[in-house]
Amino acid sequence: MATSPLPISRSGTCGERDVGTPLRCVPTAGYLPRVEMTDYAPAPIALLLQPTPAPLPGPVAAWLAAEPVDVVPVTNLDELMIYALRSRPRTVVIDGRRAPEDALAVCARLKHDHYTGVIPVLFVGRDGVEATTAALRAHADEVVSAGMDEREASARLDALLARSDRDVTVHPSTRLPGAPAIQREIEARLNTAFAVCYADLDHFKEFNDRYSYLEGDRVIRLLATLLHDTVRGVCGDDGFVGHIGGDDFIFVIPRARVDEVCSEIVATFDTLVAYQYSEHDRRAGYFFGKDRRGQLHRVPLMTLSIGVVTNERRTFANAAAVSGLATEMKTYAKTLPGSVYAIDRRIDDRTQPTAAATTNETGAHR
Repeated sequence: MATSPLPISRSGTCGERDVGTPLRCVPTAGYLPRVEMTDYAPAPIALLLQPTPAPLPGPVAAWLAAEPVDVVPVTNLDELMIYALRSRPRTVVIDGRRAPEDALAVCARLKHDHYTGVIPVLFVGRDGVEATTAALRAHADEVVSAGMDEREASARLDALLARSDRDVTVHPSTRLPGAPAIQREIEARLNTAFAVCYADLDHFKEFNDRYSYLEGDRVIRLLATLLHDTVRGVCGDDGFVGHIGGDDFIFVIPRARVDEVCSEIVATFDTLVAYQYSEHDRRAGYFFGKDRRGQLHRVPLMTLSIGVVTNERRTFANAAAVSGLATEMKTYAKTLPGSVYAIDRRIDDRTQPTAAATTNETGAHR
């Protein structure tokens, strides 16, 4: 077993709350992990910027103490940016009560960088509208002052992390939840009658190469809207749609709704996709494109392949097993002509879809 690259100490105190509850702090020297393989998973960190140590307002200190994070104190912008760029802080707390102008400049600098700008920043400021307004104009995600009601401060701080979790896991183009949310959704349904459906476009790369990535992005958004509207329209709150990335999507629905949802998606996609092409290509039903070797070949219009996994004949211990089988079924569906969905109807002792599998056996539909 690899040794820990992080000399973490949970016994220190840092910015103790007014009522005396210490925060879990770590020494700044040597905290950043070396770049090496290790089976040690460090606790999430919260960076606390204070030029000089001072007690935090009670609600802020209590909130940090309750969060499963190690508080790492820093004293200047350079230290803060090193940690923010080389680690993945859960949050950054900037204490702007003593030197507000410097603290506002640090906040603005942190949020200006696209890489560090996604880190939720809590600005601890002075009382008053002007101080709060200045912090928000520096793009702080939340502002708390010493005079704020404790219940309001606690609710604001919880909402800060909830917004951050939502924003960093949502795909920026489609606004659908990403891989972490997909995993959580599958895990939550393991003991229900579920179906996990993996949707993927065929011939999308060639479309991108011919029509540009902007048109390709528009097709991705069209597919996202189709999946979302169909799943939510048929299943209501029992339906979930996530975006893995690129042209790969996952939707999770009740097992009994598979045929209704997938057949509607496939039929609607085939109706809409032709109109994403020029009239010439649409009428021909194909265009000529170059492969990786520069050879011209005929490229058909895009189709949609959906691999479907259910627990009707299988049991799953975790989301990873479901995801692996869904990927396998999606790959199998892509070997079939046209827009299709293929349902895995095997039992646990069969592990590979075979070329001899019939349409009825796999549940493939056109």
